[in-house]
Amino acid sequence: MGIKILDKINAEQTAKLAEKNFPAFRTGDIVRVSIKIKEGDKFRVQDFEGRVLAIDNGRTNVSGNFTVSRESYGVRVEKLFPFNSPWIQAIKVVKHSPSWRTKLYTERTFCSHKAVRKIVKK
Repeated sequence: MGIKILDKINAEQTAKLAEKNFPAFRTGDIVRVSIKIKEGDKFRVQDFEGRVLAIDNGRTNVSGNFTVSRESYGVRVEKLFPFNSPWIQAIKVVKHSPSWRTKLYTERTFCSHKAVRKIVKK
């Protein structure tokens, strides 16, 4: 009986997730996520732009989420966004980038080759 209730709740949440109509993006793409932030009694929308490192559990799954990473003042910042979060207002794809992996966790530890080439070439 408990499993049937969970299946019903999952079906409702999946239907709500389908209504959001987020654009199609993949790992490696640069996206701009608009997030609703509460400050005191007021709400404001703030954008977080960065490269998608991973998409976990799929886009249509209720528990699906994606990781966006960017560098801010020399410090790498990563945020994990659930697809079914009510705080996400919009997602825009800024740039499509080809990626040969589904998880780009290597970007956490290694600097990009292009940046190294720019420093060496001077």
